[in-house]
Amino acid sequence: MNELGVYVHIPFCKSKCAYCDFYSLADSQALMNPYVKALCAHFKESARFDKKYTVDTVYFGGGTPTLLGARRLARLIKEILRDFNVARTAEITIEANPDSADRRTLKKLRRAGFNRLSLGMQSHDNEILKAIGRVHTFEDVTAAYENARRAGFSNISLDIIYGLPSQTQENWNETLQKVLEMRPEHISCYGLKLEENTPMYDAREGLEIPGDDLQACMYMSAAELLKQAGYEQYEISNFALPGFFSRHNMKYWTLEQYVGFGPGAHSDFAGLRYSYMKDVAGYIDGIFTGGATIDEKEEIPLAARADEYLMLGLRTVDGISTNKYMRTFHATSFEPIEQVLESLVKYGYTQRVGDRWRLTEKGFLVSNQIIGKILDAADNYSGKKDTGGSGGQGSKGL
Repeated sequence: MNELGVYVHIPFCKSKCAYCDFYSLADSQALMNPYVKALCAHFKESARFDKKYTVDTVYFGGGTPTLLGARRLARLIKEILRDFNVARTAEITIEANPDSADRRTLKKLRRAGFNRLSLGMQSHDNEILKAIGRVHTFEDVTAAYENARRAGFSNISLDIIYGLPSQTQENWNETLQKVLEMRPEHISCYGLKLEENTPMYDAREGLEIPGDDLQACMYMSAAELLKQAGYEQYEISNFALPGFFSRHNMKYWTLEQYVGFGPGAHSDFAGLRYSYMKDVAGYIDGIFTGGATIDEKEEIPLAARADEYLMLGLRTVDGISTNKYMRTFHATSFEPIEQVLESLVKYGYTQRVGDRWRLTEKGFLVSNQIIGKILDAADNYSGKKDTGGSGGQGSKGL
């Protein structure tokens, strides 16, 4: 049976972080019960068409999913387990902010079926956390981590960010050390990206954002330190102990199928990519009245899929396969792409291992530029004009 990922967007949070552009609402408790009912109805409707698929990953992202409360979350996962053909070994992840991850809630979630927890730590420095609009402290992080362990979570991921305002190399190194002292199974290290229409973007001129060179040093120091500590880097921003790669996020990077639920959620299923309107009330109404809920839908041509394979595959340490590219996308030549990759070997940006090409750690630092050159080479050779795009949820680094 074909495998399928399920993403559920929980668009509620206590307050918006200054850097966040994900769709979420603060102070919207009145919408929570109707929203849960709408999601359950949507699960049931969708599952009628997805019975031939085995769901092997489920990911609850946000927003702050745990703000919904353990009872509502348990109802949602119960509905998914009932409606879909969920594998017994499925990876079932829930994101949480440390301030909403108390022991009682986590125990209920673990009992309900969640087996992976992703905690948004971001920094160990309480002053930096306050400056970026986080409502938790580092003490909340350590408490939440201990609560998760006692609740039975044996697969925990911590998110941290480099390039934050006033952050120094020493400060970043201390954040890394604090993370390693906890020893989670998975660590995501994201570089700060200032998104338009966020408070931090609007205030960017007055912020002491580390420069590109310092951020590069932060990234390289993280990669080296985590490697020494036994973590494997399997994607530009993601590191894990052996056997603990995020199976759900790998779906986005390897072009596997997934379906999303909730406002702002994306899907890539049966050759179509589509997303739901970023409007909680509109989504609820559309589910119950049969009204419009999808705001974008497109069929992805094979040529665009080929570009996505190159773009997303080069984000991972496995890289891209010459044979797979030629066979899967009916390409007539890999030579223009290989010429670009070969030209970068002398700079230490790329390397070839058998049939595969991958970026080095140094290459990851300039991956956008490298991937741009490769896509240009592929498109110029084939005469393509529309390269398409790709995105996903549950993977903040995309």
